[in-house]
Amino acid sequence: MVYICFIFLLFGQNLVLAADNIPLPAVRFGIDTAKNQNDVAITLQIIFLITILTLAPAILLMVTSFTRLIIVFSFLRSALGTQQSPPNQVLIGLALFLTFFIMSPVLNDMYKNAVQPYMDGKLNFTQALVEAKKPLRKFLLKNTRKKELLTFIEISKVQRPKTPDDIPDSVLIPAFITSELQTAFEIGFLLFLPFLVIDFVVASVLLSMGMMMLPPVMISLPFKILLFVLVDGWGLIVGSMVKSFY
Repeated sequence: MVYICFIFLLFGQNLVLAADNIPLPAVRFGIDTAKNQNDVAITLQIIFLITILTLAPAILLMVTSFTRLIIVFSFLRSALGTQQSPPNQVLIGLALFLTFFIMSPVLNDMYKNAVQPYMDGKLNFTQALVEAKKPLRKFLLKNTRKKELLTFIEISKVQRPKTPDDIPDSVLIPAFITSELQTAFEIGFLLFLPFLVIDFVVASVLLSMGMMMLPPVMISLPFKILLFVLVDGWGLIVGSMVKSFY
């Protein structure tokens, strides 16, 4: 044991001495005085960008189609009675990819009208931000119910907007989220109906046969999966969900 420790210390010392001869980069952080206003503007833009990246998950949930998709998929799994199948990771991944697919026209417009002109120097940061908000606000307004908009306008006590452009973002975003929740729950209710009929039929058959101790869910689950596969359930649901945003 003593010999092993001696060899380890010997080789460890050689490695340290060898590392001293290897030029390694040194990273230093510091704060310096800004020489002009452009330096201050660039610094603020970097801070804003870091903040946006930090809030990216929340933004993805708030102003995209992700909320409706993930809630409907959760209702579908509950209606089928498969508990943890498909797993949460699969449902979230599917909802994310469908979100990117649905939001691709909006993202393309934002890049074409805001990001690219800003990178070419045709727009400043403030103008690019205004142009980037236009296609996103159009998407939010299209998928927001008037009832929720009026509710949040009354709650915020702002002046009644005359045009859609006058609606503030602080009113539009929560109204959009509430509309998405309402729509998702309505779709979930419709998904439950056919599977609920199967549960009623199976429970009635088991009761008539005197098999009251046998759980109806155990018998109805294969029939639910069979019905869902025969009607191409995933294709119908995904296609209907994507079309509902256009």
